[in-house]
Amino acid sequence: MVKLIGACLTVIACGSLGYTWARIYERRPQQLAALEIALQILETEIIYGATPLPEALSHVAAKCDWPMAGLFRYTAEELGKMKGITAGEAWERAIDRFSPDSALNNQDLLILRRFGVSLGASDREDQAKHLQLAKTQLKQASIQAESLSRKNSSVYKHLGFLGGLMLVLILY
Repeated sequence: MVKLIGACLTVIACGSLGYTWARIYERRPQQLAALEIALQILETEIIYGATPLPEALSHVAAKCDWPMAGLFRYTAEELGKMKGITAGEAWERAIDRFSPDSALNNQDLLILRRFGVSLGASDREDQAKHLQLAKTQLKQASIQAESLSRKNSSVYKHLGFLGGLMLVLILY
């Protein structure tokens, strides 16, 4: 009886581990799409609203869901502290603070970091070009992430349970 309970717990634990890994693959495309929308809102605030950057970032944070809202809120907070840092440096700090809670990979974060270099460093038209470039790169990453999600999500779900069954067979 104890072996049966142990075997069931092993299969359940391995299966839930597989579902956890699959969830990471499923969250990444969602977060990339949310980032595209957030950058579109930021573009609207900067280009059409002529809103100052800290205020624009706060507006974007208010309109986004977690964890994307955190990136924009952290950047606005850093700029609001008046420590004499540039918008790019505030963006970089916000990415460092935001990234552990996200499902984004290093390639996605690199896109954001490259965008941050130009944030607040030029006029509105140039900002629009940089925002467009970042949105295009995020769109490509989103397409790739969606493909990986479809492929790997079900693999990890099945692999978790099958790995648990294999472990049970080996141990018992």
